[in-house]
Amino acid sequence: MNSQQVFTYGQQSLWMLLIVSAPMLLTVLAVGLLVSVFQAATQIHEATLSFVPKVIAAVAVLAVAGPWMLTTLVEFIQRTLQSIPSVVG
Repeated sequence: MNSQQVFTYGQQSLWMLLIVSAPMLLTVLAVGLLVSVFQAATQIHEATLSFVPKVIAAVAVLAVAGPWMLTTLVEFIQRTLQSIPSVVG
């Protein structure tokens, strides 16, 4: 295994991490932005008001996109493990 293959596998892993985590991160970011705008408009600065909606949104995203996320990761890991003999040999 040469350094180019190592960098390729590293790049593919980081790309997979970005793709799988994007739905959760973008949803929590959007909910946090909406809650912040609401807090600024109403001048209500309660810590739980920003935390609880983010947790609810994260759980909802996991319920909806969780199977896709898990399937994508399992397929990536299977492809990576199955390519070990061709890379080492």
